[in-house]
Amino acid sequence: MKSPITMKKVYYLKTCNTCVRILKELQLPDDVILQDIKETPITVKQLEEMHAFSGCYEALFSKRAKLYKERDLKHQNLEERDYKDFILEHYTFLKRPVLIIKNQIFIGNSKKVIIAAKAAIHKV
Repeated sequence: MKSPITMKKVYYLKTCNTCVRILKELQLPDDVILQDIKETPITVKQLEEMHAFSGCYEALFSKRAKLYKERDLKHQNLEERDYKDFILEHYTFLKRPVLIIKNQIFIGNSKKVIIAAKAAIHKV
């Protein structure tokens, strides 16, 4: 596996229209590794790498996930360990897409994040 410093990887869901649209918009080079998190679940090591870049598991956690609402997690006091465990338990808890480009991480689908990711990808 490539070291995180030279890594170019995208964690996404191919059944997510937003992820698919963003990947097209980003015009990814051929050397970017794509991982559909439903087909190939993220590992503890991969999540810990994302955490090393982001600084916290909550930033990687999707509060839009259907399971978040179904389990009424909004009304629970979740801690970092909880966010990590939920993300590892079910792929929908990972905020998507997550892009790691060299030593930067881009999480989610906000316009600002995608613009920054696109700039990082095409200057690499």
